[in-house]
Amino acid sequence: MDPDLPRGREAAIAKRESLSAEERERMEATVSDLLELFGRAHTIGILRTFALSTEPWRFSELEDELGVSPNTLSARLKELVGAGLLTRTSYDEIPPRVEYEATEKAEALFPAFGHIHRWAHEHRLEPVDGGAEGETAAPGASAEADDD
Repeated sequence: MDPDLPRGREAAIAKRESLSAEERERMEATVSDLLELFGRAHTIGILRTFALSTEPWRFSELEDELGVSPNTLSARLKELVGAGLLTRTSYDEIPPRVEYEATEKAEALFPAFGHIHRWAHEHRLEPVDGGAEGETAAPGASAEADDD
């Protein structure tokens, strides 16, 4: 792991503040683009599959593993290849064979999945049912104020 990478909130803030305005703008644009990509359906699941495996994956294997529709999987794989996170290799065989593999850029993200798994081992999320369990209202605010 890069010793210059920030660890923890304070270190991340200090690292951000140490960057020039141009570097900070580039970094924030990259983070924004990455989070937008992560927010698309099944992107995280696809990357997690590659993070937990050292072998290339065929389209049909990913489809079976993830239970994703072919159109959605095709779109996500195309986006991940376009972003430089996966490579796509076509083999001139009958039947045709296409394999996807994580790039070094993607592998640099994989420790985040380890952190998430460690967190999940120690914590559980509360059920998400739209209820107000765990929510607190600001002083003087009404619980019904969400209807605005």
